[in-house]
Amino acid sequence: MALGTRASRWLLYLPAGSCLLVLLLLLCVQLGGGQKKKENLLAEKVEQLMEWSSRRSVIRMNGDKFRRFVKAPPRNYSVIVMFTALQPQRQCSVCRQANEEYQVLANSWRYSSAFSNKLFFTIVDYDEGADVFQQLNMNSAPTFMHFPPKGKPKRADTFDLQRIGFAAEQLAKWIADRTDVHIRVFRPPNYSGTIALALLVSLVGGLLYLRRNNLEFIYNKTGWAMAALSYIHGSSQAQFVAESHIILLLNAAITMGMVLLNEAATSKGDVGKRRRNEEIMKIASCHLPFKELTCQFNMPRRTGFGGFLLQLPAVDIPLQIPWLSIQLLN
Repeated sequence: MALGTRASRWLLYLPAGSCLLVLLLLLCVQLGGGQKKKENLLAEKVEQLMEWSSRRSVIRMNGDKFRRFVKAPPRNYSVIVMFTALQPQRQCSVCRQANEEYQVLANSWRYSSAFSNKLFFTIVDYDEGADVFQQLNMNSAPTFMHFPPKGKPKRADTFDLQRIGFAAEQLAKWIADRTDVHIRVFRPPNYSGTIALALLVSLVGGLLYLRRNNLEFIYNKTGWAMAALSYIHGSSQAQFVAESHIILLLNAAITMGMVLLNEAATSKGDVGKRRRNEEIMKIASCHLPFKELTCQFNMPRRTGFGGFLLQLPAVDIPLQIPWLSIQLLN
């Protein structure tokens, strides 16, 4: 206070032009000091965010960190924030699925050659930052928002989760549109399906090897019926996928059988065997169109319980051939 008072008194004795020059010099010094302070603060914030990003691709934030690094200026970087509720007591399965895709996207950016300090991925959990949800008037999760380097977020800075979904590729397109940062999504290889198939093949192969002297269980109708019923469940549509694969395998087997029968019928060899093969081909060519027609007349009808009712009456076709007596059941 004493120094300021002395300076003020000293300015009183200076000419008007000199006073104006001194005031301008003092103003420039103050502005320069403020700009330097902002630059130092920005450098500290960027350095801290880069350090956190080196540990984790997605930075976890509470209310204080969110206000300091996302809301408060100065900023020269964009921030993608996922607002979610991952605690088990919240029972938000969609949040967990969206978080997995978000982690894939953040890792793709973190380990890409284009990684820089212009974009950061963060997450705010409701149980760690409920005040942030209240501040933004947010009452649903998950939600993705982009906070630009300057200004407030616009309407397009909120990701349309309901319409587009939360796949990592869709999030990458949205980020490219808002920040001009293009991220190529790299997904980690998933060997669970291959391992499950290998275990199933090993189990079946081991069972067949142990029962190699007695394979009558293969013709057990009860076992096959139980296996077929395992595809039917009241709360799942997986049986329709399984049925598609089963029909695909059956059609492939029929096609291969027709090819083999054709080759056997036209090949040189025993005349009696060739005639039998020709008769079998005639039977198949008559039976398959009839079977297709029967399937067309027995289209599934939807029931009032949300399922499908299939009516497949048995078809008994006796065929008499001099050397063969066969009965086809559908």
